[in-house]
Amino acid sequence: MKPSLHATAVTPSLASPRRRNVLQIGAAGAALGLLGAPALLHAQTGPKIRIGYWPIAAGLPFYSAIELGYFKEAGLDVEALKFAGAQQVMEAVLSGRADGTSNGTGSANIAIGEIAQPGTFKIFCSNPSNVDNVLDEIIVPVASPAKTIADLKGKRIASGPGIQNVTLAKTVLERGGATGATVVELPIGQHVAALAAGQIDGAYTLEPTGTIGRMNGTSRVLEPGVIAHYVLGDPKAPWFGGSASLSSDFIKKHPEEAKKFVAAYGKGVAYVRSKATEARQYLKGYTAIEGALTSEVPLAAYTMYNEFTPADVAHFQKFFDLFSDKAIFSKRLMVDSMLYKG
Repeated sequence: MKPSLHATAVTPSLASPRRRNVLQIGAAGAALGLLGAPALLHAQTGPKIRIGYWPIAAGLPFYSAIELGYFKEAGLDVEALKFAGAQQVMEAVLSGRADGTSNGTGSANIAIGEIAQPGTFKIFCSNPSNVDNVLDEIIVPVASPAKTIADLKGKRIASGPGIQNVTLAKTVLERGGATGATVVELPIGQHVAALAAGQIDGAYTLEPTGTIGRMNGTSRVLEPGVIAHYVLGDPKAPWFGGSASLSSDFIKKHPEEAKKFVAAYGKGVAYVRSKATEARQYLKGYTAIEGALTSEVPLAAYTMYNEFTPADVAHFQKFFDLFSDKAIFSKRLMVDSMLYKG
């Protein structure tokens, strides 16, 4: 530094006020850089938090928290990992390739992972839906004569891929009176096109599929909020179909970072709750939802770990018990044991 400063002092062309200001700013910046190096190094040694997500609307608090810098503000290095389905998100956590899941990851998928490796998953936020906060629905071609689910008797009905989607589709059709219906697995993004092509007669699907079909005139919603109605017994009951979680291993190894992550994620939830219109822009890039669709697609509700009421836990448990009753789960899994305790 001394030779450079000395040269500046004796070189007239560099002695202008403007030049001196630039040099002073540069010197100050260099000094701050040196002083800040240990702190920066410390920040960089923190763990990378790898969160798997399924690209659907329910993950909006996670997308918002990333884009608004909530995780960075908390000094966290968060990496979003996109997967084709909820099952793959869960498997990534089991294999150690991810440290947690975002909202929208199927709760039953997470539960299957928990049964496979007990104590792995801790749910800190769930996204309940029902007839008011629509995620799940039965859709049919726009010209279909069907007026109720019972009218789908003997029909060919699509569901999304994976055990949670298939089990729920079969249960809804059975309890809705659609006896003899055949359920076929089909990626959710193909449901509208398959209806238009006459390959299927209906679909148990998730938003934004119903909105896409309505906006392009291809399909209509036969009944929204079907899980709350036919599985929980009340159209307005909260169906905790998707959940955000952290692995117990990550929480144990990095307790402070885990607390900061959950708090920053909670800021994302608060933002979506209070500014849903503004938040919708963050669906772009993380999901296939773009253009006019961003303002039309319904949004799920959200419940943080410290907001669950006994009634909420009971509804959540009833959902899990369906999978135990149908032997999808090898044993009864208690929801309360999986909830993050803070």
